[in-house]
Amino acid sequence: MSIKKETYPVEGMSCASCAQSVESMLSSLEGIKQANVNYANASVLVEFDENTVSPSDMEKAVNDIGYKLIIDNSPKNVSELEAKEKLKLKKAKQRAFYSIAFAIPVFVMAMFFPNIPFAKWIMMLLTLPVIAWFGREFFVIAWKQAKNKSTNMDTLVALGTGAAFLFSTFNTIFPEYLLSKGLQPHVYFEAATVIISLILLGRYFEAKAKSRTSDSIKKLMGLKVKTARVLRNHKESEIPIDEVQKGDILIIRPGEKIPVDGVVTDGESSIDESMITGESMPVEKTKGDKVIGATINKTGSFTMKAEKVGKDTMLSQIIEMVKNAQGSKAPVQKTADKIASIFVPVVIFIAITSSLIWYFAGPEPKSTFAFVTLVTVLIIACPCALGLATPTALMVGIGKGAENGILIKNAQTLEFAKKINVVVVDKTGTITKGEPEVNEIVWLKSDIKRDQILEDILAIEKKSEHPLADSIVNYLNHLSNSSLNVVKFNSQTGFGVSATLNENEYLIGNYQLMKKNSIDIEGEHQYFNQYSNTAQTHVFVAKNKSLVALITISDKIKENSVRAIRNLHKSGLQVHMLTGDNYSTAKDIARQTGIDQFKAEVLPQDKLDYVKNLQQKGFKVAMVGDGINDSPALSQADMGIAMGHGTDIAIESADITLVKGDLEKIAASINLSKATLKTIRENLFWAFIYNIIAIPIAAGVLYPVNGFMLNPMIAGGAMAFSSVSVVLNSLRLKSKKLL
Repeated sequence: MSIKKETYPVEGMSCASCAQSVESMLSSLEGIKQANVNYANASVLVEFDENTVSPSDMEKAVNDIGYKLIIDNSPKNVSELEAKEKLKLKKAKQRAFYSIAFAIPVFVMAMFFPNIPFAKWIMMLLTLPVIAWFGREFFVIAWKQAKNKSTNMDTLVALGTGAAFLFSTFNTIFPEYLLSKGLQPHVYFEAATVIISLILLGRYFEAKAKSRTSDSIKKLMGLKVKTARVLRNHKESEIPIDEVQKGDILIIRPGEKIPVDGVVTDGESSIDESMITGESMPVEKTKGDKVIGATINKTGSFTMKAEKVGKDTMLSQIIEMVKNAQGSKAPVQKTADKIASIFVPVVIFIAITSSLIWYFAGPEPKSTFAFVTLVTVLIIACPCALGLATPTALMVGIGKGAENGILIKNAQTLEFAKKINVVVVDKTGTITKGEPEVNEIVWLKSDIKRDQILEDILAIEKKSEHPLADSIVNYLNHLSNSSLNVVKFNSQTGFGVSATLNENEYLIGNYQLMKKNSIDIEGEHQYFNQYSNTAQTHVFVAKNKSLVALITISDKIKENSVRAIRNLHKSGLQVHMLTGDNYSTAKDIARQTGIDQFKAEVLPQDKLDYVKNLQQKGFKVAMVGDGINDSPALSQADMGIAMGHGTDIAIESADITLVKGDLEKIAASINLSKATLKTIRENLFWAFIYNIIAIPIAAGVLYPVNGFMLNPMIAGGAMAFSSVSVVLNSLRLKSKKLL
C-alpha cells in the first residue's frame, strides 16, 4: 500500500451540497482513504492508495456527476495562481454582466411597458440566451445531479427559473388555453432573467471575496525564487529553480534570494531570515552554517551546497502545511455538511407543499399565487451560506496564523485550541535560549594579571570540544591570543581540562576537578555560595594550584518568556515546565518566569507520563517542545506545539509549529482559535437565521397578516447577498489582533 495525499482544484461547485456530492463520490471509490472538499477554495484534499486508485479514476468519477476535477494543472508559482484566479473572475464577471444586459430590458418591459406590441415575444427571445447560455451551468449540473439521484443548489435554481421560463413560454405561445379557462396568461420572464443575473452577480462577488482568503498562500508562493546560479564542471550558469539538484554548488551574491535550503561551503554573509522566522535582525552565516531558501543575502558573497530542493525545502513544506490545513475539515463543518446534504430535498418538499396549499386553499388567482410561492421558495433557500460559514473562516484564520509565524497542521487543531487549560513546556530551547552563555567572571585573587589569564583561558578552551568551552570562547573571542602556545592539553571527561601555557599549569573545570587535584576551594566558599541556588553552572579556574577565578554559565531565559507566560496566565491557562536539568536550575527558572509547577531531571518517557497523568485528571493539555526527546509527549498531548528551530521529528509530531520559536505565539494561537470559532458561530447563526426567516416568508406566511408576497426577483438578490455576507464576515479576521 502506497498512501499519498494530494490537493486538487474542483470546478463547478456552487454550494455546500455540491461539495458534499463530490466528497461522497470520491469517498465511495476503492482506495480512497479520506476526501475532504473545501468549498471555500474550490478544492479537495484526497488521501488515497495510488496502487488502487489513480487521479484519472477520481477525475472521471467527479466529472460524471457534473463537476470538473483538475488533476494536472496545479499552479507552480504565484503568477500562475493569480492568472488562473483572474481568468475565473473574468469569466464569472462576463457571465454576470452579459446576463444583466439582457435582463434589464426584460425587467423594464415587464414593469413599465407590458402592453406594447409583441412585448411577451420580445421578452421571451431576450430571456432565451440568459437561460440557455449564461445560466446553462445551473441546468447542466442539475441534470447530472438528477441522473445520480442527488440534488444541490443548482437544482433549486434550475427548477425555479426553468419553471418560470417554461410556464411563461407556454403562455406566450398558447395564450388562448388559459383564456379559455377564464385565467390571465401571466408571464414571469423578468423573474427568470433577474434571478439568474443576480445569482451570477452574487457568485462573481463571492468568488472575488473568496480569492482574498487564499492571500496567505499567494504571499508564501511569492517568496519562491525563479532561478539559481549554479557551478557545474567549473562553469557558472543560471538555471530555472526546478532544475536545481541536491548536491549542486550554488553561487549567492549580495542582495539575492537564496534559491533552496543548504549549507554554506565558502564565504560569509549576513542573511535576512525575517520572512521565515519573523526575526528582523540579520543572521551571520559562515562556512558550515545552514541557510534557508527564499531568505535574502544581505552583504557578502558565498557558495552553498543544495541539500533540500523542490518540495523538500522549508518554504515548500510550509506552503504544503498551510494548504493541507486549509483543506482539512473541522468537526463543526461536518455537522453543517450533514445539514446541507438534506437541505435541498427539504426545500423542494416545502416549495411543493406551499404551492399546493396556495393552489387548493388560497385566494384567486390561485394558480398565480401557487406558482409564485413555488419559484420564490426554491430561489431564496441558500445552502451556499451554510457551506461557506466554516471553511472561509478557517481559511482566513489558518492563513493569518501562517502570516504570523503560526503553522497550523489542520482545522481540528484550530477548533480544539480554545479548549486547552494546561500548557506544558520544555525548558531548554523553549523557555531558555538553548545555548549556554557566560554570565560573568568572578575574580578570586587581586594580585594577578587578569588580561593575561583571560587570554590563556581562551587559548586553552579553543582546544576543547565541550559545549561549555564554546560559550567561554564566544565570550572571550574579542581577545588576541594568536601567539600563545598550549602544551600538555588534556581533556578529562566529566571534569574539565588541564593544560600548560607559558610554563603555567592551568586547571579549568568543575568542583570535582578541583577536589581531585587538591585545590583549596573551601577558602573561597563565600564568593560562589551566592550562585549555588541559581540556574547557573560553575567553571573554576586554577593557575599553578591556586584558585583564581569562577566563571558562571547559564542557558539564559529568552527575553520574552516571562511576558509570554504572563499572557498565558491572563488567558486562564496553567503553565507547567518539564526539564532534564537539575532541581536547583529548574526551581530558579520557574521562580524567574512565574511557572505554576515544574518537574526536573525527567526523561522522554517521564514527559510522556506527565502529560498522560494530567489528561487522566481531566485537563486538556498542550505540550510545547523542540527536541527529539519531546516528540512522544508532543504526540500524546491533546495539542502538540513545536518550536520552529527544533528537530524535524518534533515538528512532525506537533499540531502547531511556531516558526520563530516564540513562546508568545502560544497565547496568539489560542486567541486565533477563539476568534476563528467566534466567526464560524456568527456565520452559522446568520446562515441558519436567514433560511429560517426567509423560507416561510417566501412561502407566503405573511400574506394572511398584511397581504405581503415576496417577489421572486428580490428572493434571488437576498440569496446572493447571504453568501457574500458570510465571506465578508470571515475576512474581518484579517484585521484581528492576536495579542
